[in-house]
Amino acid sequence: MTGTAVPERIRQAVAALDVRAGDRLLEIGCGGGVAVGLIRPLLTTGTITAVDRSATATARAVRRNADSVRDGRATIATAAFTEPGLAAAGLADRRFDKIFAINVNLFWTGPAHAELALATRLLAPRGALYAFYEPPGERLDELAAKVTGTFEAGGFAAEVLRLSAPVVGIVGRP
Repeated sequence: MTGTAVPERIRQAVAALDVRAGDRLLEIGCGGGVAVGLIRPLLTTGTITAVDRSATATARAVRRNADSVRDGRATIATAAFTEPGLAAAGLADRRFDKIFAINVNLFWTGPAHAELALATRLLAPRGALYAFYEPPGERLDELAAKVTGTFEAGGFAAEVLRLSAPVVGIVGRP
């Protein structure tokens, strides 16, 4: 992976994912592909798929992870995390062991009913949905409570991971 320094929130999130060699991962809102670059070396038979709504971001992610894209271990697509978005990108029929997002507003700014239903459908048996945040100010507990409530309302059992401050993770299992 080439590029700039890795933000601590991304290092902590990747560590908390406990990536296994054969995992199939999906990142929602991959930005410039920094997490992809950290995860790909941990995979021997597994894959990482990353989506972002921004074509500019996914172009950066592809450049940053060109070798992984070329060898087929990483797929990066410009797509919204919606059924039509993933279908248009050819990703709607895949299954994932872990789906994750880092600093993506989706799960704390609204109910995310459709997105949680989509995550449930995309997760393999015993799979999990992870949301990681580094909120501004003293909002860690507030944000963790909101995301936990959203996950639970969407049919997920939620657990809060207290990572090194100021990063929090919420793990949801259908």
